[in-house]
Amino acid sequence: MILLTGGSGRLGQALQALVPGMICPDSRTLDVTCPGSVERAVQGARPDVIVHAAAFTDVQAAQARPAECWNVNVNGTRWVAQAAQGVHAKLVFISTDYVFDGRRGQYREHEPPGIPTTFYGLSKLVAEEAARACADHLIVRTSFRSSPFPHPVAFTDQFTSQDYVDVIAPELALLITRARALSDAVLHVGTERKSVYDLARRRSGSVRPGRRAEASLSLPADVSLDVTRWRELKAGWGVP
Repeated sequence: MILLTGGSGRLGQALQALVPGMICPDSRTLDVTCPGSVERAVQGARPDVIVHAAAFTDVQAAQARPAECWNVNVNGTRWVAQAAQGVHAKLVFISTDYVFDGRRGQYREHEPPGIPTTFYGLSKLVAEEAARACADHLIVRTSFRSSPFPHPVAFTDQFTSQDYVDVIAPELALLITRARALSDAVLHVGTERKSVYDLARRRSGSVRPGRRAEASLSLPADVSLDVTRWRELKAGWGVP
């Protein structure tokens, strides 16, 4: 049995369509910022796997509302990890490429992240440590966008392995269904390295090119992920 937090989000909705039978309590039933709510929901369901996708993901809003972001991302992950440990569930924590400082890109799972450039990235990096409180954990660093590209400008000098949610969600669904058998503690899931502008142009022909200097906050230059290990796993399963 699989329990999913964050089922109302873009990723959560996509995963529900791809992984039938998941338990997806709403935020009134499982409020990740309330340890009692988390404990009751997890003890009631007693899942084998918990996919923790609930998060404060608005990078700009996180700069303005750091306490709210921290409460959801760090404290929420702490409560979910403790509850998962209590029922001996596997915790699959959905993290982000923004935990890296972005100085060079093509980061591998074992490499130190450096100092994140955004408060959102910092909160998710600390949340990764909170997730490790569950003995059986898998931290998945990934990144996705809604489609079409949601902004009028995309940066030519910011590089990423992210893709659209309809591309990333099937990858994560495959991982989730095989999570219990995986021994990895961290996995990177994404597509090839490209600029955010190149990604945007795939589905938004009117998007304009821009530079990171135009942004209202400091964004990392290159948070592309090395996904060699994920490709090796899929090849071993016979999945293209």
